[in-house]
Amino acid sequence: MKKEVKQLAKMIDHSLLHPTMTDDDLLAGCAIAKEYKVASVCIKPYAIKLAVEALKGSGVLVGTVIGFPQGNSTIPIKVAETKRACKDGATEIDMVVNIGKALQGDWKYVEKEIAAVCKATHQHGAILKVIFENDFIADKAVKIKLCEICTELGVDFVKTSTGYGMVKGDDGTYGYKGATKADLKLMRKHAGPKVQVKAAGGVRTLKDLLAVKALGVTRVGATATIAMIEAAKKKYGVKAGKTKAQKDVSGY
Repeated sequence: MKKEVKQLAKMIDHSLLHPTMTDDDLLAGCAIAKEYKVASVCIKPYAIKLAVEALKGSGVLVGTVIGFPQGNSTIPIKVAETKRACKDGATEIDMVVNIGKALQGDWKYVEKEIAAVCKATHQHGAILKVIFENDFIADKAVKIKLCEICTELGVDFVKTSTGYGMVKGDDGTYGYKGATKADLKLMRKHAGPKVQVKAAGGVRTLKDLLAVKALGVTRVGATATIAMIEAAKKKYGVKAGKTKAQKDVSGY
């Protein structure tokens, strides 16, 4: 693959988190990640060992989620989850912050939680991404404060969303925005220069990927990996065609 395509692929954390996924689905997703040489898979905690084995020698990292998707676990449980995940082979940890505590401005609690998980993550040589779930946070000041705390504590990434933060509307239906341009610009502005930004939710096309890249995003959580990278191949003059991964997961 051309340099441009490789660089875009290494922005992608291929997301394998849907509740209905079987082990066969997870392995098929790992095959896609391996074929396209993405940065990582973001796998369910119980499936870390499965992914580590499937991706051995591929250069694709294994990440997982902590306190997912609502962030309501206690601090000791989040720390225990983190330690177990790292021992099982995860090298990237995506933790959901306690959203209610952030919304009420209990910053002492939020700082304690993030610090504890960050310490456990870094002790095991892994990196930490803190998920804000921005669809639940209307107040910009809360997002800014979270960026500042993450910067002070040495978090590796701030992340917009889980992909499952559905908000109930006045008509009773549920909606979801995910990574918005406004939020990404705000997070890039208020997170320190050593803190990277991950966009999750709504990045489904090459156009989306290039747009968030231009805003300073260095990682995206995505399920549309095939569509985005095949479009990138076409854009940069790389011969397309069905890959082994596509053939193996027809209809996935």
